[in-house]
Amino acid sequence: MDFVEVSTEMTTLLGPCPVVQPPIPHAPIALVFHLGDTDEPPRLHLDLSPDLAELRRAAGDARIVFLVSRAAVLRIGGKSLVGSNGADFHLSSELRAIALALRDADTPVEARATYRLAKSIELLCETIRQFDMGVIVPLVVDAELSLADTRRILQARRVIDERWNEKLTLDAIARACGLNRAKLTRGFREMFDCSVAEAIAERRLSQASRLLLTTDLPVSSVGYEAGYLNNASFARAFGRHFGRSPSDYRAGALVAA
Repeated sequence: MDFVEVSTEMTTLLGPCPVVQPPIPHAPIALVFHLGDTDEPPRLHLDLSPDLAELRRAAGDARIVFLVSRAAVLRIGGKSLVGSNGADFHLSSELRAIALALRDADTPVEARATYRLAKSIELLCETIRQFDMGVIVPLVVDAELSLADTRRILQARRVIDERWNEKLTLDAIARACGLNRAKLTRGFREMFDCSVAEAIAERRLSQASRLLLTTDLPVSSVGYEAGYLNNASFARAFGRHFGRSPSDYRAGALVAA
């Protein structure tokens, strides 16, 4: 399969240029997911006025292209995405995982079309959600950083995204991505507008909030699952971030439901 017609407002292009002309939505925006299979880091390229002929010529196995009508993007909450003016962005580990599942479609042949349609919708909605939350950040290269160092900082972000529940230290992350502490600290803040410690805490507390809302695990177990070895430190961090204790956060959600 070389394309998926998700709806009249969205088409997914997969792999090499399709032989058959795919359906093109009206006034489309292009979201190009580069999956990082080569030496290039995973990234999202947003083109608000795409050259459709060029997109088809450049199609390849290491990327996925969404063509989505601007009206549809706005209708499902994509105001931040449309207002970004188009650029290259850091592709988070979560988005890359969904994109790889969409591309590889490890399902029976008879279910593949349905699976890819569902994954296309999931990837679009999650991309819009991350834009709205400010999780997706531009790939901006600091003038003092080489391209190699920029890639190493992106690798540091992937370490946090994928190993957030481990005991991560600045030194350990710096060693894992091949940077010294000072360059990692400065470059990380420049690219992601937060410190390494803040990124780790955000990732852990986001997971903790999901566990509180979707499971009946005791609060102490939620903290442990989210990477906190001390329940008191978990409660303090959660309270600073969400403005209430983990127990009150869960109780409030139950009352609202």
